[in-house]
Amino acid sequence: MSPAGHGDDRLVRTYVITGGRSHACRNTLDHITLVTLSPSSGTLSHARLNPEQLRILAGLAGGSQSVAELGALLELPVSVLRILLADLMESGHITTRQRITAPATAKTRELLEDVLAGLQSL
Repeated sequence: MSPAGHGDDRLVRTYVITGGRSHACRNTLDHITLVTLSPSSGTLSHARLNPEQLRILAGLAGGSQSVAELGALLELPVSVLRILLADLMESGHITTRQRITAPATAKTRELLEDVLAGLQSL
């Protein structure tokens, strides 16, 4: 560990940020889960939020972000971010939803065949 005031001791910092927890109690989130401010977020108290949680809310002010994007924006490990997001979700500040993916259709095969034909013509 580094002396007080010298360097950045990330292990101690992440321990303090998460309150000593190593994983979220619930609300397991993957890297592509979209996070957005809840409609009631503006009316909820921010008094009990830590600085990192306030930074998360500020990062979401412009719109939805994935968990991975928030981690990069805030320079926090995703494991730490998941704990903070779970806390914000329980307090009602944020909502989450899975990324919308297009269903597999017959057009997928057509697209792959077109790509293959294009590659073969090179």
